[in-house]
Amino acid sequence: MCSCICKKFIIQFPAALPLLWTHVTLSCNIYILLIKLYCIYIYIYVNKHKPWIETSYHGVITENMDTVLLDPPLVALDKDAPVPYAGEICAFKIHGQEAPFEAVVLNRTSGEGVLRARGHVDCELQKEYTFVIQAYDCGAGANGAGWKKSHKAVVHIQVDDVNEFAPVFRESVYHATLTEAKIYDSILQVEAWDQDCSPQYSQICNYEIATPDTPFAIDRNGNIRNTERLSYDKQQHYKIMVTAYDCGQKRAADSVPVHIDVKPVCKPGWQGWNKRVDYEPGTGSKQLFPKMHLETCGGPLSSVRVMVELQTSHIGKGCDRETYSEKSLQKLCGAASGSTDLLPAPSVATNWTASLLTDSGRDSDLIFRFDGRQAANVPDRVVPQNLTDQFTIATWMKHGPSPGLRAEKETLLCNSDKTEMNRHHYSLYVHNCRLVFLLRRDFTQMDTFRPAEFHWKLDQICDKEWHYYVINVEFPTVTLFVDGMTYEPYLVTDDWPIHPSQIDVQLTVGACWQGRSMTTEVTTPRFTQYFRGSLSGLTIRPGKIETQKVISCLQACKEGLDINSLESLGKGIKFHFNPAQSVLVMEGEDLESVNMALTKVSYINSRQFPTPGLRKLHISTTVQCFGEDTCISIPDIKAVVMVLPPSEPRITITGVERLVQLADDFTTPAGVVLFKDIRIISTVTKTDADFTAGKSWLGVLEVMHNLDYCDVLVIGEELNPEEESLEIHHSSLIGKHLDATNSTSGISVYGVDSMLHYEQAIRQVRYRNWRPAGLLERKFRLSCSELNGRYTSNEFNLEVSVVHSSEAVEHVNHMVAQPQYMRPVHHPLMVHTLNSNHNSGTPPAATVVIVMCIAALVVIVVLGIYRIHTTNQDGSKSDEDGGKEAEMDWDDSTLTITVNPMENIDAAQKEDEAREEELEEEEDEDEDELAGENSSADSEDSGEEEETEAHNIKGKLEWDHHTTLQY
Repeated sequence: MCSCICKKFIIQFPAALPLLWTHVTLSCNIYILLIKLYCIYIYIYVNKHKPWIETSYHGVITENMDTVLLDPPLVALDKDAPVPYAGEICAFKIHGQEAPFEAVVLNRTSGEGVLRARGHVDCELQKEYTFVIQAYDCGAGANGAGWKKSHKAVVHIQVDDVNEFAPVFRESVYHATLTEAKIYDSILQVEAWDQDCSPQYSQICNYEIATPDTPFAIDRNGNIRNTERLSYDKQQHYKIMVTAYDCGQKRAADSVPVHIDVKPVCKPGWQGWNKRVDYEPGTGSKQLFPKMHLETCGGPLSSVRVMVELQTSHIGKGCDRETYSEKSLQKLCGAASGSTDLLPAPSVATNWTASLLTDSGRDSDLIFRFDGRQAANVPDRVVPQNLTDQFTIATWMKHGPSPGLRAEKETLLCNSDKTEMNRHHYSLYVHNCRLVFLLRRDFTQMDTFRPAEFHWKLDQICDKEWHYYVINVEFPTVTLFVDGMTYEPYLVTDDWPIHPSQIDVQLTVGACWQGRSMTTEVTTPRFTQYFRGSLSGLTIRPGKIETQKVISCLQACKEGLDINSLESLGKGIKFHFNPAQSVLVMEGEDLESVNMALTKVSYINSRQFPTPGLRKLHISTTVQCFGEDTCISIPDIKAVVMVLPPSEPRITITGVERLVQLADDFTTPAGVVLFKDIRIISTVTKTDADFTAGKSWLGVLEVMHNLDYCDVLVIGEELNPEEESLEIHHSSLIGKHLDATNSTSGISVYGVDSMLHYEQAIRQVRYRNWRPAGLLERKFRLSCSELNGRYTSNEFNLEVSVVHSSEAVEHVNHMVAQPQYMRPVHHPLMVHTLNSNHNSGTPPAATVVIVMCIAALVVIVVLGIYRIHTTNQDGSKSDEDGGKEAEMDWDDSTLTITVNPMENIDAAQKEDEAREEELEEEEDEDEDELAGENSSADSEDSGEEEETEAHNIKGKLEWDHHTTLQY
């Protein structure tokens, strides 16, 4: 056993062999003991070395992974090897911060180990870790006692990033503004970022515009620029989408919108105005520029002058005026009577204007156009023959220069010799844009030089606009009025009077009549000096001159410019209107005050039915700077006011359409009143937009306006002047702006006046016939007009039947009587429907039956009441004679009264006859009164006719004495 132990000992510990030989002589037991003691020594003192590792390590771990790659590898060495346990490595321990790593021994003998992550490693949370590691051997034995540890080594771990996040833009939307026609290096810069931790994946390496075909580009840094010059007029706004890429080429999940506005180059001018302003008739004034302001691009200003011009040369006579006839306007304005219209509307009586060119598209204005080839001779019966030292010539004229014809005279009006000579007695003409009035007096008045030609040089004569010219002659003084403004002649030429002669004269319009030329070989009379322009309302009034008030009224304009709230303009604003209020000039030193003042400029049209269409607006601006005349050029503005079509009125004439009269009634001096119950109303249809909100129905609104004529025409054969006539009492026109003319074809009432006055006048139209024996019926037609035929009424037809037989007197009386329910009733202001049918009333037979029944009932009731009254009086007398008696006891049964209607019938008849005479006298007196009084008379006449019919019935009825009335 000892040898075995020693052998094993020697094999394991060869160094102990000399000692063993030294003690060979010892006994075996002692030797064994010694060997055991030596073995214990060796085991105690053999683990004398510490494990060894590197002093530092560098490792790399990819995030979300668990293996760390170390450089150098983790290996521990021990010089005690190959001694068991002492030379083996049992563990690696990490010291220091709370690092999420652990070290694991892979091979105890070789000392190899590995570093692993104990949990989730996120680069975005921590990019690097540093800690200390030590190696431990297995100690002196299996129980691990006596282990040794190495020195401390520093470990640096870097976490490698994974490209797990996409780029995100810092703003949800980007805005930029650029000025047109300019190239920018950078309009704006977009910026994106990435949550990844590494420079490779957290940096944005590229930007890209995702929207195709845009005039923009972007660089790597996110700077956006335009690639071409942009135009504000072409496109004012762009929207592009931009995306981003990180350096790992991961694209942004969401692109970002970029809004780019293009603003115009700062040009001085007006901003915030509309090119079109709609105007609804009847709404008063309408602001034209509520948000308008002047942009000066920051330049210092000393004053601003603005001129607003309303251009209406294409509307009628240059403005929206009431388009009535010249005579009607003169009467409305209070002009003196006796004027002669030299350019009337063509008709049978006024046929000299039939060959002239007219412009019928001017809202019923009668305008004559002269192109240098038309003229008209005024008949001698029309020409005023009594021109004295006082007279007036008036006309509307629109005239412009005629290229190449400036040396020729253009005659508006000329009174010259008809034959043999070519003397001009008086004329009005245009020569080189000058207005000239020629007036040659007769030689018999004075044999000296007298004023003969009066010249005016005015811009209005050739500006191609409508103007109203009035020449007042108070010889030798001549005054010109243009649009109500007075102008004295700048040149007056004297001449000899004209020698008297027996040559007839000719008055012409549009040219001058040349009877014979004394200097040329002209032997045939002809027109010369043709006028080129437009005329309207050419009149001559002999014996009187026109006042300025009347002239201003005749040319007054119904539309124009206005200013709302003058008191709010401010003290620094100066303004001025021209007489027609078509031009407004405003001036101020403060730009804000001028802007505020211009917002208060409005358009107004006071016509009830204005002419629809466009009105042009022109605004010119002058800006002055300090020390300079003009420093900023402001472009002119051109806009329009659109006057919307008004609600057209519907003029309706109603009344009884059939009249039956005795033949003898037509022969009386008063004749037969044709339209005694006529009614004229006018209505317009309104939609729900015209009324209070919430109403969805259509309505008919009765409106009040003027009429300018009503014609009563004879249907069929014209009147025979020897037997019949239509007449109207002159007294019915007194106090009204009305005149009347009649002929064999009818009668015309004309003049601008209310519908009520026209009703009153038409109700006085009477028809007379001195020989009605062969007359069976006559038919008449009534129609009315507003605005010179722009709005016309329905054609109201009246049929007048003549009864010749005396047996039909009673029947005729009933037919003539107007039933009570047929009285004209004033309609309420607002109605929902309008019946345009004209009912002629209940049929005559039904009327007779109804009237007779009503009259019989009235007579029975009256006689019954009279009988009761008489009975009560008799009873009262009996009570007085007999003293006090017990009161009469009445039961509740039905009262039965027996009446004899024949009692006291004579007294009733006498009373009725007296009442009839009284009513007939009242009817005769009321015939010449106004229409309102006629309405009352109509009611009285109805009552009279009912009583007359009742009287006739009472005289014919035969009563039964046992007639019983139940009450």
